[in-house]
Parts: sequence; structure tokens; C-alpha cells
Amino acid sequence: MSPSQRPPYRGEKIDLGGRALRVVRAGPRSDRPTVVLEHGAFGCATDWTVVQERLSAKGLRSLAYDRAGLGHSDPGPRPRDGRAIIADLAALLRELDEPGPYVLVGHSMGGLMVRLFALTHPDQSAGVVLVDAVTPDIMKTRAGPGAVRAYGRALRWVAHGARYGMMRPVSFITGNLIGLSGAAAAEKRWIHGWGPHAHGAAEEVAWWPATSDQAAEAEFPPQMPVAVLTAGAERSAPHLKALQAIPALTSDQGYVEHVARATHSSILGGKFADPVVRGVEHVLHARGFAAVTA
Repeated sequence: MSPSQRPPYRGEKIDLGGRALRVVRAGPRSDRPTVVLEHGAFGCATDWTVVQERLSAKGLRSLAYDRAGLGHSDPGPRPRDGRAIIADLAALLRELDEPGPYVLVGHSMGGLMVRLFALTHPDQSAGVVLVDAVTPDIMKTRAGPGAVRAYGRALRWVAHGARYGMMRPVSFITGNLIGLSGAAAAEKRWIHGWGPHAHGAAEEVAWWPATSDQAAEAEFPPQMPVAVLTAGAERSAPHLKALQAIPALTSDQGYVEHVARATHSSILGGKFADPVVRGVEHVLHARGFAAVTA
């Protein structure tokens, strides 16, 4: 399928100087910080559809976007490491005229991105919510680097096959593990099977170790509110969950919730999205904003 055959997309394309990123904004402007949502590897803005709906119902403004080369966004300059991604995000926020500070929410590998943004733009960061997120500590474990390399190899094969349409039928099986519905489900499946999207995701994952090193160059300041949500009961993967919880446990205003029965993907869906919203509310309360009401 050529770019001219792409289906209509939600949101808008924002020009960053000859290339554009797709962004989806939701909710009213208010005196509360805007919630910035970073998707995971092989993800896109559509992943956050349910979370954005529930944030809007609370009167909170949010934005999700497709990183360069993913979803409906144009490719960006190489390498696609964390610093390039954060530079894109900072430029996007300037173009959108969405004032900070922001509540930064990252799912999976997006956790590295929000960490890096918070550490390099502390004046623009109200706090962080990590949703079953990757942390730099995972790369320090015995199994971590090997797992990342294996995932990278798998994505390279996926990107190769996607060029020939092989991901189209697969997208009907694995393209909507979040559990989206309606137009969002159709959009997610289309992006999941789109060849350039697979290529862009493989490029990001190839730079995962470097991005992790960049995010590990400093720790969150103790005064920064950090909420951690993990998928599944704590006993299901205690070692991994202990690593994921570190940023919250070392924060003066930390919060940890293990979401029983949620999976890595479904934690963003209709059954399990409320804990993500609670994480945002924790950051807002820690920053002195009035309680959010439905």
C-alpha cells in the first residue's frame, strides 16, 4: 500500500521543518498540566485512545503522537536514538504551543523517552508516570541485553516481511492486543501491518541500548513525583517488577500499583486504563493541583 492509499487518520500533522509528526490532542485547556503520552516500541498514538478518553472525562488535556517513522509520522534523521526522539518531542511541543510543565507518561520503551525528557527538560516536567515501562536497570541484568538483541533481530525480520505485505494478515491476530474498538481498532491494525512502520520500529530498537545508556546518565531528582504501574500481580514477575518500581521508591513522592490480570498491552485498554489515570492524578496531587473529578 502506498502512502496515497493510507486511510484517514485521527489528529493532525505538525510540520517540523520539512517533515511532519502526527499528533492527537484531547481534552480542554485548563490550569492543570498537559499530559504527554509516549508509546512503546512498535506502538503509535492510537495505543493511548482509551487513556485519552478517560483523561478527557476528568477534564484533563492530553496529547499522544507517532514518533518519527512510526504510524502516520514522516521518518526523521538518523540515528533514531533517545536524544533524537526527545529533540523531536521538544520541537513538537513548541510548534503546538502547549505550555509546560507536562505530566510525562511512557509505556514500555516509551519509559526511557519520558525519563530522558524529564532529565534534560526538568523545568518542563511536572512528573512522570511509567506504565509497565522499561528502565535503564533492565540492561544491567544478565538477561536484559540478550533479550533486547533478540527483539531487535525479530523486528528486523518483521520489517523485511512487512515490505512484502506479510504483516497484513498478522495484524488481524496481533494488531490489537490492547483491546481497542471501532475506528481506533481499525487504525491500530492498519499501522501494525504497515511496512514503513515496522522499519521505523526496528530502527528505534536497534538503538535501544544507546537510548538506555542516555537515560541512565542521571537519576530522577528525589522531589520529582513518579508513579509506576506494572502489568500483572506483583508475584507474577517479582524481580522485573522490583526493577520497574525503583524510580517510584527513590522518589519523595512515589507511587506503585501492580495491575492484576493486566498484560503488557491490555494495561492501556478499557479494562485496565483507570490505574494509568490514577498515576496521572498522583502526579497532579503531588504538584498541588486540585483533585480531579469525573
